[in-house]
Amino acid sequence: MERVGTVCYVSIQASGLLTHEDYKVITPMIESAISGVTGPKIRVLFDASEFKGWELRAAWDDFKIGLKHGNEFSKIAIYGNQHWQEWAAKIGSWFISGEVKFFEDHGAALSWIGD
Repeated sequence: MERVGTVCYVSIQASGLLTHEDYKVITPMIESAISGVTGPKIRVLFDASEFKGWELRAAWDDFKIGLKHGNEFSKIAIYGNQHWQEWAAKIGSWFISGEVKFFEDHGAALSWIGD
């Protein structure tokens, strides 16, 4: 049976510096969550409250996910506490067709992706 237009929720909490090795775990998780779904609508809660950034190769891995699945992300809520994270959310929105929004309140971020 084919699933069409299924909403998939993904919650990621990043701490420290994301590496290429991290993306070896993250990428298959995303692929598995949407396999067999035609036109998935992925909603992500990205907890960046302890996130420090990406290694260069990891930033490339993140960019590749955006290129491959950018049309499948309907909402990405980035919860964080650093000004640069808000800018990263704005830049990230250029690479996906859905909405990307930065929040300093975890509950507001969770509520927004649930709407």
